[in-house]
Amino acid sequence: MPHETLPPAPEATGPGHPTTTSSGRPRVAALDVLRGFALCGILLANVKPIAHMLHTTQVNQAVVGVGPENDGLAWLGLFVDQRFFPIFSLLFGVGFSLLLASATERAPRPRVLLLRRLLALLAVGLVHMFVLWRGDILTIYAVVGLVVLLPSTWLPRRAVAGLAAVLVALPLILGSNGLPLVPGLFLLGSALTRYGVIERMERSVRVPATLALLFAAGAVPATWLQVSTPVGAPYFNTWFGLAGVLIAGFYVCGLLLLLRTPLRTALRNIFEPLGRMALTNYLSATLLVLLTARLAGGSPDGWTSATVLLIAGAILVPQWLLSTLWLRRHRQGPLEWLWRWATWARRPPLRRTP
Repeated sequence: MPHETLPPAPEATGPGHPTTTSSGRPRVAALDVLRGFALCGILLANVKPIAHMLHTTQVNQAVVGVGPENDGLAWLGLFVDQRFFPIFSLLFGVGFSLLLASATERAPRPRVLLLRRLLALLAVGLVHMFVLWRGDILTIYAVVGLVVLLPSTWLPRRAVAGLAAVLVALPLILGSNGLPLVPGLFLLGSALTRYGVIERMERSVRVPATLALLFAAGAVPATWLQVSTPVGAPYFNTWFGLAGVLIAGFYVCGLLLLLRTPLRTALRNIFEPLGRMALTNYLSATLLVLLTARLAGGSPDGWTSATVLLIAGAILVPQWLLSTLWLRRHRQGPLEWLWRWATWARRPPLRRTP
């Protein structure tokens, strides 16, 4: 999933490092933690769909919203399927607005810079889609960014917030989920940034605690309705999508609360390196899952939930280690660096200076 959506040249890689960007803006560590956390869930949801590329053209069920498979992975799907892509979509909108604010201060034509960024993402997504995996989401993000996010920068924040509410609610009311929710989630992230919510997100305990309770109160009946409604029934997609959004909201608020506890350092050490190199890790995970499926042989239909968890863990642990080591000497991941180069049309520094 796309990562380097924060202002350019970030310096923070974890506890003990500076927490400002090159433009002097404070870096919100929670965004990297949330992104790394979501990356883990996205991989869990995508292991089997990616592995199926060796046998079929099946696309990502976790994104499209077909629903949890009727096998041993059904229980895992209740906590994973369509529970993490809303977080990534929200963060993409957040990062887009943060970058616009930074570019406005540093570039005479900031929207041209954002256009280059989205076109570069589109190019990467198309290669990923046609070469490796048809369930790629980067292409969708780039297209929706060009059609929805970029034009929304000319709108007042009140209009963006109103459109976000409509575009999130309307697909659920009409019985759609997955990709139709992306435009609304993008705009929601943008609106939260423009209203200053993201800047204040790590200063409050009461707000995320209250929201976590509300999300949980809504997620329980929505998930029960999802489970009790047959796949393909008229309202299945509505309950599936609603449960996904509510559980994603609960995950976000719960993680923000945990970041206010003594677990903060551990959570940053675990998820922040993955989140800061999420684009690199997202794309490399596709290669690693395909390699695993090739070595395992046979159809992934027989993989149990334990197998999926094992494969995801076997990919995430090396990625975490490599990300941690890489970021000790470099400002950002290799693909994030190339993406930033394409965005700003000049070569940025990669290695850290003493």
